[in-house]
Amino acid sequence: MYKISTRGQYALLIMEDLAENGTENFVPLRLLSHRRNLSVKYLEQILSKLVGAGLVEGSRGINGGYRLTRSSQTYTVGEILRVMEGDLSPRNENEGNTIKSPGTEDFWTKFGNTVNGFVDSVTLKSIAEKTQAFSGYEYCI
Repeated sequence: MYKISTRGQYALLIMEDLAENGTENFVPLRLLSHRRNLSVKYLEQILSKLVGAGLVEGSRGINGGYRLTRSSQTYTVGEILRVMEGDLSPRNENEGNTIKSPGTEDFWTKFGNTVNGFVDSVTLKSIAEKTQAFSGYEYCI
């Protein structure tokens, strides 16, 4: 069974965090690190991939940090996860150990289409809105 790595899961959480600020304000790296209880070094690795894919932009300096490059309603969960995970198909055809059978080939194709269709149907905005609806508190230090 295919599993999403912790890196993929954290990328989605970070994108959700950035979605709360939209494309207006940069969120400092240290604040993201604190909110998600992640080391700055690990967070930088994730953000580097997201920046490289054009999903996030970074800025240095006193008002620097990271922000989304476009509206949260235009991002899909599938797009974000593919940056971190690569292909989301349940079978990796390139591994060489894929078992093929005429009877199950259609099943695996439909399964992959269902998984990809689902992750591509969920927007970052919908996830961020659901989180905001359930969190009735602000971060306090």
